[in-house]
Amino acid sequence: MNVRIDPTWKAELQDVFDSEQFRRTAEFVRSQYAATTVYPPAPRIFAAFDACPFDKVKVVILGQDPYHGPGQANGLSFSVNPGVRFPPSLMNIFKEVHDDTGAPIPADGDLSRWATQGVLMLNATLTVEADRAGSHQNQGWEEFTDEVIRRLSRDREHLVFILWGSYAIRKSALIDSSRHLVLISPHPSPLSAHRGFFGNHHFSRANAYLAANGLTPVQW
Repeated sequence: MNVRIDPTWKAELQDVFDSEQFRRTAEFVRSQYAATTVYPPAPRIFAAFDACPFDKVKVVILGQDPYHGPGQANGLSFSVNPGVRFPPSLMNIFKEVHDDTGAPIPADGDLSRWATQGVLMLNATLTVEADRAGSHQNQGWEEFTDEVIRRLSRDREHLVFILWGSYAIRKSALIDSSRHLVLISPHPSPLSAHRGFFGNHHFSRANAYLAANGLTPVQW
């Protein structure tokens, strides 16, 4: 499937990739790509990891699963390729960035510009069948990405974990909050953004924490 992933992640997760559980997940994913339309494109399954090496992670923004519409998912949570219309949640993220930091609404929704600065744009489930939200949940992806969160918490220091919505917030149990900053709020979805996502100041709070720990803030 010509999947790309940064070598630092291969080294960190080799035992996970070698496990029987991950083998079953990989078999399921291969069968789905062979049988139907699955997003993101297969080479982009691990795009979040390829764009943001393990030792360069500063911030983790956790999504649930990829966009399931044509041409949307690009392997980074909440992100879409240039030229693709902003999904509502992404538009609300950009509004909060603007209100919080003053940064202008960008021309495109490609968040690789964040990833290259150390923001791991991680979905809990890395693949999805076209037009079927959540269709690849409970196939082993969640166990894999939970282990990613655990190892970042265990092996790194002074990271910022940004958790939006009840699904992501439950992942806080995997994070050592004495070593890292955990920011939680409602999800940026139009259904919940006005209940506390807007005005959460997560982007400025993340940068203040990074700066306080001698790390370069993110240009949101």
